[in-house]
Amino acid sequence: MTISFVGAGPGAADLITLRGAQRLAAADIVIWAASLVPEALLDHCRPDVVRHDSKTMTHEQVCAVYEANPDAAIVRLHSGDTAVYSAIAEQIDWCRRHDREFEVVPGVTSMAAAAAAAGCELTVPGVAQTVVMTRVARRTSASMPPTETLAGAAAAGGTLVLFLSIGHVGALVDELVEGPSRLGPETPVVAAHRVSWPDEQVVHTTLARLAADVVAAGFDATTILLIGPALADAARSRRSHVYSASYTTRFRDADG
Repeated sequence: MTISFVGAGPGAADLITLRGAQRLAAADIVIWAASLVPEALLDHCRPDVVRHDSKTMTHEQVCAVYEANPDAAIVRLHSGDTAVYSAIAEQIDWCRRHDREFEVVPGVTSMAAAAAAAGCELTVPGVAQTVVMTRVARRTSASMPPTETLAGAAAAGGTLVLFLSIGHVGALVDELVEGPSRLGPETPVVAAHRVSWPDEQVVHTTLARLAADVVAAGFDATTILLIGPALADAARSRRSHVYSASYTTRFRDADG
């Protein structure tokens, strides 16, 4: 049977994809992290589904479930989208080495959910056309290649999206404002905590106020940061070329 690696989306049970919900409905076994994925997502499952909470499990223990149940339909339910910080690569490696069929079902990213909750676009014409996703690593710094730095990510311009970094908010602000990238202290920031969960909180702030604001709000884990000029109120008035009357497309001639 197939092992399905499913992106649960940012949290809300109705923000999982139709395919993801279908895989949950057909699952004999679900492995999920209760610390990252709301239990409401499991309402898509049958009442008799076998559940394993991965928050206390190692990679080897997860794979032991796969090995012990070769004839079961298994869903490994990951928070957000499977493509970013999901740790599915090592599980896919296990599947390939053990000749197990697998599939990957993508999910809505917390980045997209945060932008939606904030009512903003991350790519605004003439303001930002690049989005860089990264994180600040401390305890897991061995995972960060030496060529990938926060300053380097910020130097790309555009909109910076930081996952798994709220615990280092003071250090990241210092690096962005005082470091080589020299972002202005008034650079807009959106801090989205438990976005799409029932207790979602979204704070609009700036780099200068970010550390104080997230402390005041009590944000800890499960917080994503969106940083850049595209988040400013003034950016919303910028017009796209595609929908401009003066712009010719394959389907429409420009006026005049």
